[in-house]
Amino acid sequence: MAVQNKDLPRFSIVADKPYVKRILIAAAASWLLLALALAWSVFKLVGSDVHKLESQLSDSRDRERQTTRQLDALKQELANTRRAEFISRSANNQIQSALAEKDEQLAGLKADLDFYERLVGSSGRRHGLIVHNAEFAPESDGAWQYTITLTQNINRGGTTSGQMRFDIDGVSEGKLKTVGWNELLQDANAPGRKFAFRYFQQLEGNVMLPRNFTPQRVRVSLKGPFGGVEKSFSWESPAPATAALKNTQKKE
Repeated sequence: MAVQNKDLPRFSIVADKPYVKRILIAAAASWLLLALALAWSVFKLVGSDVHKLESQLSDSRDRERQTTRQLDALKQELANTRRAEFISRSANNQIQSALAEKDEQLAGLKADLDFYERLVGSSGRRHGLIVHNAEFAPESDGAWQYTITLTQNINRGGTTSGQMRFDIDGVSEGKLKTVGWNELLQDANAPGRKFAFRYFQQLEGNVMLPRNFTPQRVRVSLKGPFGGVEKSFSWESPAPATAALKNTQKKE
């Protein structure tokens, strides 16, 4: 029986194989070449993509600048169009306003011409002294400005003169009430308004209406050598050709 000494080292004899080293070196070299080739391919591919990206980025920047210029030009064109439209609209409004004013003046002149022809024309109807119209315009603190127009075309060569008064009928606190000439002028001894004219005259002045008084009608009375004339008007009664009469009377 053999006795083995455990304290002694163990040795194994391996035969030398040089071709294995060569294979390993060749494999490593192949892997290295393959890695270099793959790296070079990736580098070329990435470099090409980077160049394309840079070219695309440059093109995009050019298109952006061109689009920005076009947008600025469109904004300027829009601003010019809006400015031109505003100027055109303003000019059109001014023209329309001027035309409306001229039409109004023309209508007034036609009405005035008809009035004058009826008043002094040879074909107009002859009439004696009459109250043509009575107008009232509100002012401050309850005051009213009145305009009373008198006309006649019978006494062509002479002057018609006399005095004018008027009373106003209305309602106060639910009751009918008449405010007389003296009360309207707030003067117990107020004289009538004098007039003297050949064809027409407008009498203007101011009166005060009582508080809580609603006017409904005005009764105008004229007195003079011709006798007496009286005529009533509704408070809202329109009065034609008043503006022209005022202008003509100022010239006279």
